[in-house]
Amino acid sequence: MKAPRWSRQASFAWVAGAYAAALAAASVTLMLVPEEWSSFWAVAAADVVATLVVFGFSRGLKCSSTYDAYWSVAPIVIVFYWVFQAQQGVNPIRAGAVLFLVTWWGGRLTYNWARSWPGLHHIDWRYEATRQKAPRLWLLSDLFGIHLFPTVEVLLALSGAWVALTQQSRSLSWLDLVALVVTAGAITIETIADQQLLAFSRVKRPGEIMKTGLWAYSRHPNYFGELSFWWGLYLFGLAADPTRLWTIIGPLMMSGMFLGVSIPWMDRRSCERRPEYAEHMKRVSALVPWFPKKT
Repeated sequence: MKAPRWSRQASFAWVAGAYAAALAAASVTLMLVPEEWSSFWAVAAADVVATLVVFGFSRGLKCSSTYDAYWSVAPIVIVFYWVFQAQQGVNPIRAGAVLFLVTWWGGRLTYNWARSWPGLHHIDWRYEATRQKAPRLWLLSDLFGIHLFPTVEVLLALSGAWVALTQQSRSLSWLDLVALVVTAGAITIETIADQQLLAFSRVKRPGEIMKTGLWAYSRHPNYFGELSFWWGLYLFGLAADPTRLWTIIGPLMMSGMFLGVSIPWMDRRSCERRPEYAEHMKRVSALVPWFPKKT
């Protein structure tokens, strides 16, 4: 069912209200979880509850895109909570770097979403395609595919940050420098790619392909930046405590989502809308920026 048309002001107000309610529910959950739970699993429980609250608003507002900004807003809240739950022995420089980088990433991504979001009447085309493909399963797809799965995925991808922010950790090493370069570089790449795409979208002609700037070397440089960010956080966790092997699950899940779902889906849509895109795919790297092939 199509969402009612809302003004941008009213739309932002509803989303802010939904997230405030989600934060309240998460706070109550944190007070109720057993004390013996680690801060990671306590946040996991609170994160799921908060997501269910946002899902309730999404259904009430008839707009699953109510959840979209949760991807970038929730991690900022989570890392600040973890800082206050830290054990003794946490390296303050490493923790400060992780806190700054996650806040920078989340603030930038949320701003990028906000400046181009039309409002609650706009529903992501991928959500609509999912609903049309299996309308009888839409409630389950909406709950588990659009809301809960991304929440779980992001939380697992934050596990490296959790190690760096809360657990007794090793002193700084060369790996911290690598992690800093990868993570900060990822945010910078994503910022440049998004800005270039925004400028292009304002002047493009129907069917035109974005192939200048970073987009000349990768079909999805914004995805490359996003994925590199999560691997950078993993490296921070590895530098803090290399025995936490399970933290690699998060970035692996992110890699699987981008390589197996997001990129193929976007490429298929571009092929349908842009006649020359199939040829463009033969020349330009899908994810990692590289020199285009000559034809």
